[in-house]
Amino acid sequence: MKWKLLSLPILSAALIMGGCSSTDDKETEDSASESHMHTGTSEIPEGLELAANPKYIEGSQVTILADHMEGMDGAEGTVLSAYDTTAYEVSYTPVDGGEKVNNHKWVVQEEIKNAGDEKLAPGTEVTLEADHMEGMKGAEAVIDAAKETTVYIVDYTPTNGGKKVTDHKWLTEDELEARE
Repeated sequence: MKWKLLSLPILSAALIMGGCSSTDDKETEDSASESHMHTGTSEIPEGLELAANPKYIEGSQVTILADHMEGMDGAEGTVLSAYDTTAYEVSYTPVDGGEKVNNHKWVVQEEIKNAGDEKLAPGTEVTLEADHMEGMKGAEAVIDAAKETTVYIVDYTPTNGGKKVTDHKWLTEDELEARE
């Protein structure tokens, strides 16, 4: 009986301390996006159409060559879908009060409020409708760079042993490599 009474406070303390730790607190000078939670969803922005001739088709096994998130570079993934659009690198301050995110890759044309069909120039101020990161939807942003490309939604397993990421939006064609 004594060991049960002693183990309860120890177990409670361990649970509380474990709940306070995070492996995703890494911040970089170029991007604070690693500290914001990925909110993958299979919802596709209105008006976004499937790519006519993507390099990687649905079900393709790929290696990710990008480091948008901790544990992403070198991760093995599966392509879920591909779309032709304009992809933007943006800087924004999350609506939930988080730190400014610089050079976030990627937000697509169809995730920018009233973007229209024309490619937006760097320096353009916009409102984001994307919601694949916490605090992103409704945030005011500035376009840092833009490129017309095919973008992909990918499921992957992080190289750092983290939980499988589903419906990650977006990776560009040059950020993926076919896996044998």
